[in-house]
Amino acid sequence: MACLDLTSLFLMLSVLLAVTEASFAQFTYQGASAPGDIIIGGLFPIHEAVTTVNYTAANGFSPPQRPICSKFDSKGLIQALAMINAVEMANSSPMLKRLNITLGYRIYDTCSDVTTALWAVQDLIRPFLDCDSPTNSSQPVQPITAVIGTSSSEISIAIARELNLLLIPQISYASTATILSDKSRFPAFMRTVPTDEYQTHAMVKLLKDNKWTWVGIIITDGDYGRSAMESFVNHTETEGICVAFKAILPDSLANEQKLNTYINKTVDIIEKNTKVNVVVSFARTSQMKLLFKGLLSKNVSNNKFWVASDSWSTAKDILKDVNLSDIGTVLGFTFKSGNVTPFQQYLKDLQFKSEDKMNNSFLKEFLNQPGIKSAAEAVQELIKNTYSEMVFNIQMAVSAIANAVAELCVIRQCKTPTPIQPWELLRQLRNVTFEKEGVKYNFDENGDINLGYDICLWDEQEGHGKIAEYDPSKSSFTFTSKNLSDFENVVSKCSDTCQPGQYKKTAEGQHTCCYECLACAENQYSNHTDADSCSQCDTKSMWSNDNSSECQPKTYEYFEWKSGFAIALLSLAALGILLLFSLSALFFWQRRSPVVKAAGGPLCHLILFSLLGSFVSVIFFVGEPTNWTCMVRQVIFGLSFTLCVSCILVKSLKILLAFQMNLELKEILDRLYKPYVIICICTGLQIIICTVWLTLYRPFKDKVVQPKVILLECKEGSTVMFGLMLGYVVLLALICFTFAYKGRKLPQKYNEAKFITFGMLIYLMAWVIFIPVHVTTSGKYVPAVEVVVILISNYGILSCHFLPKCYIIIYKKEHNTKDAFMKNVYEYARKSAENIRGLNGTEPRSKIENSVYIISNPSLVPEEEQVSEPKIDTAP
Repeated sequence: MACLDLTSLFLMLSVLLAVTEASFAQFTYQGASAPGDIIIGGLFPIHEAVTTVNYTAANGFSPPQRPICSKFDSKGLIQALAMINAVEMANSSPMLKRLNITLGYRIYDTCSDVTTALWAVQDLIRPFLDCDSPTNSSQPVQPITAVIGTSSSEISIAIARELNLLLIPQISYASTATILSDKSRFPAFMRTVPTDEYQTHAMVKLLKDNKWTWVGIIITDGDYGRSAMESFVNHTETEGICVAFKAILPDSLANEQKLNTYINKTVDIIEKNTKVNVVVSFARTSQMKLLFKGLLSKNVSNNKFWVASDSWSTAKDILKDVNLSDIGTVLGFTFKSGNVTPFQQYLKDLQFKSEDKMNNSFLKEFLNQPGIKSAAEAVQELIKNTYSEMVFNIQMAVSAIANAVAELCVIRQCKTPTPIQPWELLRQLRNVTFEKEGVKYNFDENGDINLGYDICLWDEQEGHGKIAEYDPSKSSFTFTSKNLSDFENVVSKCSDTCQPGQYKKTAEGQHTCCYECLACAENQYSNHTDADSCSQCDTKSMWSNDNSSECQPKTYEYFEWKSGFAIALLSLAALGILLLFSLSALFFWQRRSPVVKAAGGPLCHLILFSLLGSFVSVIFFVGEPTNWTCMVRQVIFGLSFTLCVSCILVKSLKILLAFQMNLELKEILDRLYKPYVIICICTGLQIIICTVWLTLYRPFKDKVVQPKVILLECKEGSTVMFGLMLGYVVLLALICFTFAYKGRKLPQKYNEAKFITFGMLIYLMAWVIFIPVHVTTSGKYVPAVEVVVILISNYGILSCHFLPKCYIIIYKKEHNTKDAFMKNVYEYARKSAENIRGLNGTEPRSKIENSVYIISNPSLVPEEEQVSEPKIDTAP
């Protein structure tokens, strides 16, 4: 297939040569040339535009003609001179002198036009097609071995396709289109600059590092511009950066009306996109000049930040018609450069009127440009417009060719009639390693030399100052004089930054960079700006309010020691314990007094001891719960209060036996009345209940995860067992209450039954209220509810059972004597006998005797105070 294409091309060229021999004979317009053993072709944009040729005549198409170039560009001339100087330096090097080999050149003007460049390539490769020169058949034209050029990627792509047919090496010094790295399509193309893939990646990294997410891009239509835009957009999509607009300017500069129309459209686009403050441009220098003029004429904001590609990043002449302050800030990506002092000296030493220099038609045309009045002015203008990176890249291209030629000529004779073939040089170039300024260079597998980029910041006083370097291998910037923080005042975003605690929500059909900020929901957070979504807190251990930037750890919550409520309850418990010890001491001191003996004597101390356990149990309801405290607190309270109620039960039963039983039943129960046995049995049953509870369903510490805290609480293990324990105490209390209620008519000053009734009533009411409160209460104060009921129960018993006795002992000492006690008893007996006898009749003797027995039952009276049974007259 390749052979067929080559044959077709040769046939087409032969036909064209035959038909238009006269026209082609005139196309020998190389602008500069020099003889040599090895000829290098050069293609440079000496002019910026061409005048369109109208091939349509009245009677059909006219013969093909070379386009007419216009708009002389001194930068292109400097590039051509850089090649000439590099060739001369190579010829004077020991490397080629030792081999007696010289390099020659033939340089053409591409006029920044693809068609013109193709005409030049036709002339360069004609010796491979014809045996004789088209101008002088007696002197054959030496074929070229390599081509240096061009600066435009689109032109390089076009001529590379033609040079590929003969495998003529082409080394570009500025073409950066990514497609040219494809060796399957462009096997003979090489370059001394990195591909646009690296440049666009570096640009996007710059945008990302500065958080510029809403940008515009301007390109020149053509392979270079569209390839750069495609690469740039791919990188922005990966990094979450949005391209607000894409402006495409026409490739041709010849049609000024069309160009101005597109320039005006681009100005309007920039003016409308007020939030786009960063614009990336891959356009040409002349197009950027017109664009800046258009922006200035419409007073478009000058706070724009321009990111310039290598195509215009060092274009000093842009600032001829506008001030930098009118443009904004320009940050450019430029190729690496070297020492160009020797080249500047070469320009100073130019002798424009010498024979060898006047062989350069470009120099002649440059001397005739407006504003150039002398050779000295011409030299100054050339030095002024010298771009060091372009000169350096061209010098590297010549050095690579010179080294490859030298290596080939070492292994073969280059002076023989059989010259070096282009494909031989191409093979050598792909493997050559050459040295320049002490640094060694070589082409990679794609035929590229990737040195990275210099980052320059435009300054009206200092020109284009280098502020950073970009290393493609590390994908990083190294700043030399400024940091990225210097650009923090530049904001280019579609929407304001979402703060931590918010997330971005993009409307359907909009750019992802245009969004609204919504607050994170409860138990969600975002800890950085412009979060795409909120992260979920681990609700087992963390929490957050809405609009939170972080999750807070859930604190453990329980009935703490330092809580005011806990301090109050503990203070009451401590006061109760102090009161218990005081009462115990007082009752021990007054143990032989009638009041203490009537109150139960030793049982009083047992009741006080049991209440001590009940007060102590309060301590285990406060503080961080543990499995041990959860088991202990209920058991201590249950056993101690059971002991207390059992003692009270014995006292109630004693009252019942003394006053409410007939003689027959009294005698039977009196034999069964064993106080301490009853207490042990009642308490033992509670011990059995608690043992079963702790064995099978023991209480334990539990963690209840709540929205903001973790509640530490005790689980009772079994609600049934917990209720059984409390129910058993309540049952004993009810029995006490029943027995005491029946003996409520004892002598008033010593009426134990009345106080037992009231004490049990307080206990029962407290625990009846406790049940619904305990069930409906949640949180850390659940233990406090039970503590309150315990304290009420304890203080109820203290108040009803002991405080009245203390009052008599301390303040009514006259009632705490044997005589007073007996007098009160017999007074009560007399009144009871009168009530029995009645006012209008007499009762049977047996009933009177029972009543007297009941009143004078010695079990109610201390032994020391028992007297003979009084004789009560039953007659009216």
